[in-house]
Order: sequence, then structure tokens, then C-alpha cells
Amino acid sequence: MATNSLFQRTVIWKVVQNMIPGKKKDHGSGKHAPSGIMWSFAAGSNLATSTLSAEKESRKNLNKFYKELRTLKTVNMAGRQFGDEGLFFLAESLAYDKSAEEVDFSGNGITAVGIEAFDGVLQINTTLKTLNLSGNDIGDEGAKCLSDILVENVGIQKLLLNSINIGDEGAKALSNMLKKNKSIRILQFSNNAIEYSVSISIHKDMHLNIYGKINHHIMITPLKGCKTFYLCFSLKQGFASIAEALLENNTIRSLYLNGNYGGPLGACSLAQGILGNKSLREIHLHGNGIGNEGIRELMSALSAHKGKITVVDIGNNNISPEGLHPVAEFLKRTKSLQWFSLYMNDISDEGAEKVAEALKDNKTISTIDLGGNNIHSKAVSAIAETLKDNAVLTTLDLSYNPIGSDGVKALCDVLKFHGKIQTLKLGWCQIGVEGAECIADCLKYNTTLSTLDLRANGLGNDGAICLARSFKIINESLTSLDLGFNEIRDDGAFALAQALKANEDLAVTSLNLANNFFTKFGQVALSEARDHVYEMTEREIDIYF
Repeated sequence: MATNSLFQRTVIWKVVQNMIPGKKKDHGSGKHAPSGIMWSFAAGSNLATSTLSAEKESRKNLNKFYKELRTLKTVNMAGRQFGDEGLFFLAESLAYDKSAEEVDFSGNGITAVGIEAFDGVLQINTTLKTLNLSGNDIGDEGAKCLSDILVENVGIQKLLLNSINIGDEGAKALSNMLKKNKSIRILQFSNNAIEYSVSISIHKDMHLNIYGKINHHIMITPLKGCKTFYLCFSLKQGFASIAEALLENNTIRSLYLNGNYGGPLGACSLAQGILGNKSLREIHLHGNGIGNEGIRELMSALSAHKGKITVVDIGNNNISPEGLHPVAEFLKRTKSLQWFSLYMNDISDEGAEKVAEALKDNKTISTIDLGGNNIHSKAVSAIAETLKDNAVLTTLDLSYNPIGSDGVKALCDVLKFHGKIQTLKLGWCQIGVEGAECIADCLKYNTTLSTLDLRANGLGNDGAICLARSFKIINESLTSLDLGFNEIRDDGAFALAQALKANEDLAVTSLNLANNFFTKFGQVALSEARDHVYEMTEREIDIYF
């Protein structure tokens, strides 16, 4: 009994040590709280002076944590760095808690050992709907432990496990859990090490050892003079495990696998899971190196999917113009897609023109991101023509494309009187002063645009002055304008400030001018203009320098 009391005191002292300013956790102690320990967590009950002679601030923090978990619906404990011991100290309060619906434990130094604190807790908690464990190094072992626990949980609907250092074994364990768990709707696995690859080892008398990743075909050429050799295959099939789970789980709605290592094989495997699943609505695969081959299989599966896919993110996946044919076919066929991203691929003008053509037949997409695809004015003209008769698309992102002033002119000529675009992102598009003149002219007539991003376009003072002139015409729709990174100096600031003063009825409520070349004189002029508008209309304008 005395031994158990001493152990509890040791664990509690570790918790307090982690939260005292200047104190650091002793990683070398090797001692961890075992699972299954049940303590009472009434505020202050374990903080008697005889047990802990810690600073009052530390006790105050601990009591605050308990109170948050017991009384608030949304509890944000991100980055508190309470570690495994802290989680053991706090977790049991969730067992019978009827308040907390969203809990964020991200970035707290939790490892696989700490995950055991949820054992006996999450199985009986039906109130908690969202659990965020992102940014904790729980690894595959922690994922296995969590999976065993969540098999019996019926409350959690959103589980965030981004950047937790899991690989294929962890993905397999969580996938097996998904086959049995029927409550999770949103699952995030982004920025881990989940992959699908095959490694071959060729051994000859233990003197030869060659490794190579393969896609669909294996070619073996016997080495000269080698009569006997041995092949060893190493499979990493995290994506295959997830695909299998999709075949059996029909409650999952959103799946995030951004920043993993799926590759073409992973995409092909996942495609099979998508085909057999009817519940999936969102698939996020940004940054998986899928390539043209993988995208072909994935788009084929999405086209044949019997559910209602609304969101698809295939940004940063090494897709070239050759890979855009199946993408365009999917865009033509889908009757449910609302949000689509091809951000940071290399589709160029040829691919962008295919997308533009597909959008003519699409009546559902409201947001499309084509940023960072080496698109020029030629393809932008094709996109602009599509906008003339498109009443659905409201957000268009063309950032990081060298469309130049000609591309902007093509867009503005259409957007003056056509289209329903509300958010237009043209940052880093090399539009220059000529492009600014086109936009200023467009703003005099356009009645739908509310958010305009023109960052890093070399506008300078002349470009800012052009835009300021357009403010003289009352635009009742534009509320947010971003002119950051544009080398604007005081003259440009003065022009913008004067325009704000002269037209108090402008709808603009957010003006970003960060990372320009203002002196304090330009900043003062803009600040005075902001204050003037507030005094005259009681309307606030947020100006960022």
C-alpha cells in the first residue's frame, strides 16, 4: 500500500515538474505510469501540501486543466507539454465526463506509453465526439494500443492523428479498428509514413544484396556466373490496409492521407477500396507522389463511385498534362463534386485547357485550385471563357502561375459582367502594373467579387494607385483585399488612405499590406484613414502592415 502511494506521488511530481517554468522532463528516468491506475480527479484532491510541495502556479495550472475537462464542451490543451504522466493524470476525468465534446491533446509529448491512459476510459465515454492527438510521437505501438481501445468506443466521430510517426504497421492496426468501429466519420492520417511499396533483395551466398522499389513489373536478370540466387520480398502495404477497411466500413465520410508515401501502387490499392465504399464523401491525398499512372486508377474509381464524393484533393502529386485526361473525364461525369484541388502539379497550359473544357459540362464544382501548375495566359483565356456561362464556380485559385498581365486581362474582361466568382486568388502571378489596371477597371463593374488576393505581383506604387482610383466607385461586394509583398511605398499608401477617406461606404473590411516598404508616415496615413472611417460610419477596417 505504501509502495503504491509512493508511486502515485512520484508520477504527480513528474507532472508538476513538466509545468514549472524552466523545468524540463527527465527523459532518462525510464519510469512510466502503467495502464489501469484509477485516481480521483476532483479539483485539488491530489494536490495536498503533504503530497506535493510544488509552486502555487503549477497547482493552479493542474486545477485549471481538470476544470476545463469537466466543465467545457471544447477543451484546447494543445502544446501544454504535460507528457505521458500528465495524460495519465488527466485522462480518467474523461471516463465519466458529460461535458467535453471536443478535446485537443496535440503537441504534448505523448508517446505510446501515454496512450494506455485511455484504456478503460474511452470505452465508456459516449460524450466525446472529437479527439485530436496530432503532433505526438505515439508511433506504431501507440496506434496499436489506441486501435484496441477504440474498437469499443461508440462516441468519437472525428479522430485526428496527423504527424504521429506511424508507418504501415500502425496504419494496419487502425484499419482493422475501422472495420469494427461504426462511429468515426472523419479520420486524419496526414504527414505520417504510410506507404505502399515492394522491396526486392537478391542474395547469392550472402555476398550480394540489391534493393529496388518497383511498380507493377518485376524484371530479374541472373548475374554473370550466378547459378543460384534467392529472392526476398518486403511489402509495405499501409495503403492496402486502409483500402481493405474502406470495403468493410460504411460510416467513414472524410479521409485525410496528405503527406504520406502512397505512390502509384497506393493510389491503385486505394481505388479498389473507394469502389467498394458508399459512404466516403471527402478524399485528401495531397503530396503522395501518385503520378499519372496512379491518378488514372484513382479517377476511374471516383467516376464509378456509387456514393456522393464532394471533396477531392490531389495536389502535389507529380501529375503532368498526360495525366489530365482521366481527371477531365471525372470532372465531366461527377454530379456531386464541390471542391477540387490540383495545386502544385505540372499540368501546364495543355492540362489547364482540359480542365476548362471539362468545367463546361460540370454544374456542381464551386471551388477549384489550379495554383502552381505553370499555367500561362493562353490557358487562362480558356478558363475565362468557361466562366461566362458558369453560375456555380465561386472560388478560383490561380496563384503561383506566370499568367502575366495578358492572363489577368482575359479574366477581367469576363468578370466585369459575367460569372459568379466571389474569391479570386492571383498571388505570385507576375501581373505587374498593367494587370493592376485591368483589375481596377474590373472592380468598377463587378458585383460578386468579395475576396481578392494579389500578393507578390510587383505592383509597386503605380499599381496601388490604380487600385485606389477604383475605390472611388462604390463597390458593395469587395470586403477583403490582399496586397502583401508588392513593394508598395509611402506614395501608394497615401493613395490608398485617401481613397478610404474619400469613400467611406466602401465594403472593404480587411486590407493586408504586410511586407511592403512603408515608412511610419505611410502607416500613420493608413491608420488615420481607418480611424476616420470608423468615426464616420462605425465600420471597422482591419489593416495589416
